[in-house]
Amino acid sequence: MSHTLKPFNPAIDTLEQLFVKANNDLNYVHHKLEIESSAREPGQVDPYRLLLRIQKIQDELPVIEDGCRKLLVAKQEVIDKTKEILVANRALLRRLQARVGAPICCDDDDAVYGSFLKVLHEWSDQLQSGEGTDSAVIEDLNQKLLSSIIGK
Repeated sequence: MSHTLKPFNPAIDTLEQLFVKANNDLNYVHHKLEIESSAREPGQVDPYRLLLRIQKIQDELPVIEDGCRKLLVAKQEVIDKTKEILVANRALLRRLQARVGAPICCDDDDAVYGSFLKVLHEWSDQLQSGEGTDSAVIEDLNQKLLSSIIGK
C-alpha cells in the first residue's frame, strides 16, 4: 500500500500500517486454514471447502431460480398451445366424421383423449400443490446437497 505522496498526517500513516498488518494477519490465517483443511484425512468433511461450496451455490441460486421460472412459463405456454391445437383438431375431426356419417366416439370411449386430459390434470395439480411448499423443497434439496458432499 505504498504511495508516492507523503501522508498528510502521521495518524494516517499509523492507520495505514495497521491495515497492512491486519491484511497480512488475515492472509496468514487463511493460508494456515487451507493447509489444515488439506491435511485432514480423506474421509472427513472439510468445513472450509463446504463453506466455499455453500457460498458458490448461494451465488448461483438466483440465476437457477430465474431459469426455472422461465422454463415453467415456457412449459406452460407449450402445454396451453398444444391443448388449444389438439382440442381444435378433435372438434374438426368430429365435424368431419359427422359429415361423412362415420360414428363419433364419446369422450369416455376415447382413450387417447382421456390420457391427454389426465396429463393436463396432473400438471395442474402439480402447479397448485407446488405453491406454499417451498420450504419442504428447500429442505429436501439441502439434504441431497449434504449427502452428495459427504459421499464424496
